[in-house]
Amino acid sequence: MRADVQQVAEGIHLVHGSNTNWVILKDGDAVTLIDTGYPGDRQGLLDSLAATGSAPEAVAAVLITHAHNDHLGSAEYLRHTYGTPVYLHAAEVPHARREFLHQVSVAGVLRNGWRPGVLPWAVHALRSGGTAHIPVVSPEPFPAAGPLDLPGRPVPVHTPGHTDGHCAFHLPDAGIVISGDALVSGHATSRLKGPQLLPDMFHRERSRALASLELIEGLSADVLLPGHGPVHRGSVPDAARRARERAH
Repeated sequence: MRADVQQVAEGIHLVHGSNTNWVILKDGDAVTLIDTGYPGDRQGLLDSLAATGSAPEAVAAVLITHAHNDHLGSAEYLRHTYGTPVYLHAAEVPHARREFLHQVSVAGVLRNGWRPGVLPWAVHALRSGGTAHIPVVSPEPFPAAGPLDLPGRPVPVHTPGHTDGHCAFHLPDAGIVISGDALVSGHATSRLKGPQLLPDMFHRERSRALASLELIEGLSADVLLPGHGPVHRGSVPDAARRARERAH
């Protein structure tokens, strides 16, 4: 696959992989990588780093919003090959180690197979490594509260519901929220356009996912970089509010 690299602001790029996004934060020669796409997106991931004038050796850390395979795909490859630390919320660390797997099951997908877009999405997910067993051997919890001492100075914001340890990342100086799957702007299985929750089958606890939208409403930002869908420009609190209204 060929990744679509979009510069959102100075040193900040949203990359559209195959149905999943990741973000590159660049400060000088150093990079923070937020999410890594599917396992099958690896060449696209490496190409996206090259397109921003970087390389995997320059990645100071990989931050993972949550440990589903379409976001975790190349995290262990980078850790094993380049020694890159992989950070997640403490509640998500055992998920990344695959001590358990909180991900929509094949049976859950089949039950929803009548919905528009679900079966083509499922075929793509299977082909891209969506069910592969690729644990991160030594994932780490975020080293400190508040802004991380990494390129872009991202601030983790615990937004549980999609998974127990799901985190968004706030870039307050840039006015940007990187929302992972807590708030998206589109998905292959959704006919909606614009800010929305993912369909119910993807969430571990839908009620907590709804409550996490209220947390996003409290973040000052005017650009949303979601885990799925295009960049959304406009008030992020308003986007979260609209998603919450649509979900009720």
